[in-house]
Amino acid sequence: MNVSDNIPGENFRTIWLHPDDPAVVQIIDQRRLPHRYEVVDLRTHADGAFAIREMLVRGAPLIGATAAWSLYLAALEAGRAGLEGDAARAFLREAAQTLAATRPTAVNLRWGIERMLTTLRQAGDDELAHRLRAEAETICEEDVEISRRIGEQGVELLAAIAGRKGGAPVNILTHCNAGSLATINWGTATAPMYLAQERGIPIHVWVDETRPRNQGSQLTAWELAASGIDHTVIVDNAGGHLMQHGMVDICITGTDRTTRAGDVANKIGTYLKALAARDNGIPFYVALPSTTIDWDIADGLADIPIEERSPEEVTHVAGLYGGKDGGKDGGEIRVVQTVADASPAGNYAFDVTPARLVTGLITERGICDASEEGLAALFPERAGAAA
Repeated sequence: MNVSDNIPGENFRTIWLHPDDPAVVQIIDQRRLPHRYEVVDLRTHADGAFAIREMLVRGAPLIGATAAWSLYLAALEAGRAGLEGDAARAFLREAAQTLAATRPTAVNLRWGIERMLTTLRQAGDDELAHRLRAEAETICEEDVEISRRIGEQGVELLAAIAGRKGGAPVNILTHCNAGSLATINWGTATAPMYLAQERGIPIHVWVDETRPRNQGSQLTAWELAASGIDHTVIVDNAGGHLMQHGMVDICITGTDRTTRAGDVANKIGTYLKALAARDNGIPFYVALPSTTIDWDIADGLADIPIEERSPEEVTHVAGLYGGKDGGKDGGEIRVVQTVADASPAGNYAFDVTPARLVTGLITERGICDASEEGLAALFPERAGAAA
C-alpha cells in the first residue's frame, strides 16, 4: 500500500497491481492532492484512458506506464468477453487507439503503447494477458531505475554548487511537477534533490505554483513536505525576481517531449523561466528519461503538438474549504470560478524551450549538451536508428 509519508522510498509507487485482485490496477488520484490521498481502481482500458485524459495521473513516464497497464486490462476484458485469436487482438488494437488519443504532447504515451503492441505481436493467443502484465511490470521497474540514475547524475551538479557555497543551501527552482508523482518513483527533476538529501547536501527548493492546475503547489510541494525537504511555494511570475536578486543557484525542470536536437516541451511557463535564467546567468537544466526523447523530430516549435485543454482549468480553481489542520479534520474540496462569464480563456498546456536556452540535459546515461550531437553521444544506438 502506498503511503504519502514514504516519498520517494523503496516501496512508493504511483501505479501498482491490486495486491488481492490481479484484475485491478490502482493509482493515486492526483486531482485530490494535497488535501486528500485517495486510491482509484482501474478495471478496464476505458478507466485508464479516463485517468490519463482527466489527469488523475500525469507526467510523461506515468502516462506511458498507465497506458501499458491499461492494455493489460484490455486483454482481461477480451477474455471476459470470450474473444479469442484475431478478435482479441483487434480489440486490443482498438484499445490502443483509444489510449493514444487521450493526450498528444507526452511522447511516453506513444512509446508505452508501441512497446505493448510489440509484445502483443510476439505473444501467443493463450498468453496475451500474462505477457502484457509482465511487460507493464517491466516498464515500471525500468522507470524506477532510470529515475534513480538521473538523480545520481544530477546530484553531482548540486554537490558542486554546495562546494562553491561553502555548505550554504543550494537554491533550486523547479516548475510544475517532475517528481515521484510524475513517474513511478523518484521523479526526474526531483531525483537529484532526493539524493542530495540522502547525502546530506543542504538544499532549498523554490516551487512554482504552476497555473492553471497548480501541479507545483499541489503536487511538488506535497512531495517535498512529505520528504522533509526545505521548500517555498511561489507564484509563477516570481522566478525572475528571485534570479535577479541572487536567490536561485540552478533551475531544474522536467520535460514531456524532447527532440533529438534538444528542444524541450514542458508545462506552460517553462520557456519564460529559461529566458529569465539566461538573462541572469543561471544554469537551466532539464532532467529526462530517454523514453521522452522523440528521435523522429528535430524542430520542437514546428513538430511538437501542443495540447489545448479545457478553458475551465483557467477560469476555475479547486481548493479546500473549511476544516482544520490542512483538511485532516473535516473540510471539503470545492471548485470556484475566478473569471467573469463574459471573458473567454485559452489553455495552452505546454510550451517549447529551444535547445539554445538549455544548459544541459540530465539523462540516465549522463549529462549532455542540449544538441543532436550531445544526445547522439549518449544514445548512439537510437541516434543511428533515427538517422
